[in-house]
Amino acid sequence: MSPHAPPLHGSLPPQGADLPWGGPAAGRMSSANAEVTLGVMGGGQLGRMFVHAAQRMGYFTAVLDPDPLSPAGRVSHHHIQTAYTDPQGLAQLAQRCVAITTEFENVPAQALAQLAQTRTVAPGANGVAIAQDRAREKSHFESCGVTVAPYAVIETPVQLAVVPEDLLPGILKTASMGYDGKGQVRVTTRAELASAWDGLKQVPCVLEKMLPLQLECSVIVARGADGTCVNLPVQRNLHRDGILAVTEVYEGNLPPALVERAVAAAKSIASGLQYVGVLCVEFFVLEPDSPAAQALGGLVVNEMAPRPHNSGHYSMDACDVSQFELQVRTLAGLPLTQPRQHSPAIMLNLLGDIWPDAGTPDFQSVLALPGTHLHLYGKARASKGRKMGHLTVTGATVEQVRATAVQAAGLLGIAAF
Repeated sequence: MSPHAPPLHGSLPPQGADLPWGGPAAGRMSSANAEVTLGVMGGGQLGRMFVHAAQRMGYFTAVLDPDPLSPAGRVSHHHIQTAYTDPQGLAQLAQRCVAITTEFENVPAQALAQLAQTRTVAPGANGVAIAQDRAREKSHFESCGVTVAPYAVIETPVQLAVVPEDLLPGILKTASMGYDGKGQVRVTTRAELASAWDGLKQVPCVLEKMLPLQLECSVIVARGADGTCVNLPVQRNLHRDGILAVTEVYEGNLPPALVERAVAAAKSIASGLQYVGVLCVEFFVLEPDSPAAQALGGLVVNEMAPRPHNSGHYSMDACDVSQFELQVRTLAGLPLTQPRQHSPAIMLNLLGDIWPDAGTPDFQSVLALPGTHLHLYGKARASKGRKMGHLTVTGATVEQVRATAVQAAGLLGIAAF
């Protein structure tokens, strides 16, 4: 297919054109006479669940991912197997699709910018680029009036030498390409800080002051091009080894005042970016009696992900609108309605750690439990720390859901929570 060939299935105006977002695309569902295709950069499990949501709503889908066995590529109508910066691959994606999104934050922002020259892209390259750089990300949070942990940017030996003493002990994080606890080192002294920066090859980093954490939570918002912004209920999260292990979502999982502050902060961050799409913002809740909580107000933003998020997977089984349907709606210019949670939910992340050397975990026993919903991502190989799927438990009461989730965790060999 020539990079200069005309679009295959209709087109949207370039981003920023003086036309309504939804005019050319909203409502143009696939039919016997028209194939309306939505594209996604990235072929992992988030792309797979986006593809399923889009197909359920009548759209065709295209995935760009270099892996021939990518979970999303294997279920999509079209799979373009090229690198994310390959000009011909990007041209093919633009030719097939009326609008394009991304399923992971490390897709090259310049590739999104290139696609946006001829297609609507949501989220835009600028928001993704900010999320890819911890220093820019923190600066954006501060500009939105949202509290961050005390920090220092370290890009040169001079900046390393003048790090304030009160930032130690702290966590040294690479400014880019860090996720699931990767690219992070805990340090307690200046000597450890210098050694850790050397160990990270002296790439640009951010040193964050270590704070006394009570728990972690996240907010997923969806914002349309018209400024409409809705949110899922606030998720209470448990991480192990830097990877999300358990998400609990039900009324009363967090104090109402904290929930209100977290939602307002997440919406402010999205608005400040003029964001279009689904955005997850993660927060630290500090120990209430600690000096840090008194100084920082008890709630500190950690980071954002310009995409659906692991902590929002429960929404497919416990809400009337899932985070992936919200992603489709923002991309296609469809109306956004405030999601309603109809059941308490607990989600267990299923990592490759629980897979036996031969065979699979005891899903038969787990699925015999009431209110269990198993989602596997179609990955061919299990390995330690690899996200293979998730299990959501729903029920009539929080007590029932918790009892079932604890029982399921025991059957799967997941540590109690």
